Amino acid sequence: MRLIHPAILQIRAPAICFYALRDSRGLILIDGGFIGGPRLLSRALRRSGWQDEPIQGIVVTHGHLDHILNVNYLAKKYHAWIAAPRLDADYYVGKAKYTGKTRITGWLEAVGRPLLAFRRFTPDHWLADGDVLDVANGLTAVHLPGHTAGHMGFWWKQERLLFSGDLFVSYGSRAQFPLNILNANPLQIRPSALKALALKPAGILPNHCDAAEPPVHVKRLEQLLERHTLAPHAGHS
Repeated sequence: MRLIHPAILQIRAPAICFYALRDSRGLILIDGGFIGGPRLLSRALRRSGWQDEPIQGIVVTHGHLDHILNVNYLAKKYHAWIAAPRLDADYYVGKAKYTGKTRITGWLEAVGRPLLAFRRFTPDHWLADGDVLDVANGLTAVHLPGHTAGHMGFWWKQERLLFSGDLFVSYGSRAQFPLNILNANPLQIRPSALKALALKPAGILPNHCDAAEPPVHVKRLEQLLERHTLAPHAGHS
């Protein structure tokens, strides 16, 4: 658990983070975490003193299982709405189609869904590029495809902070694009990263990252794009 902004709580696990964004009406979750997510969330809310804040909604960055495993459970537990990218609709009901190298991911998710008791869900709000959610004085959906067709970041313009989902992975001294076995269209990854940086964010909050401050993740993404300037493909095998 880490309060990385007065209004942003990072809920950390060994492989993945997710976030709680606080406004005057309560909390919005950015994704729902993976294994142990509900327990980690409850503990983080207690430790931060946010345990009495109502969870109003859950915003989904994309449909991979490590981001949506707990969405149905958390939505029902907290009577929260769900907002998610329309282009990833098949993932929410466990029917996403994987091709090429991503068939490995598809097989892992096919095993993982029943093993981890994934519950299907239908979003209350379908999101497209540019949609603005009425939370925290405006949270804008930014379509950043490549990882999945519908993959989105969420831009908090007021604070110039971008929740970047799985656009890139940021650990140690450098960042990487996700492995190509995870990317629906690797050729879209670099343009999506350029689109993210065109927002001129003061900070970025990835879902797979170390405990570096948000401005450090911006710098790492800039350096990653510099390294990939002459590369024919974003992502790596």
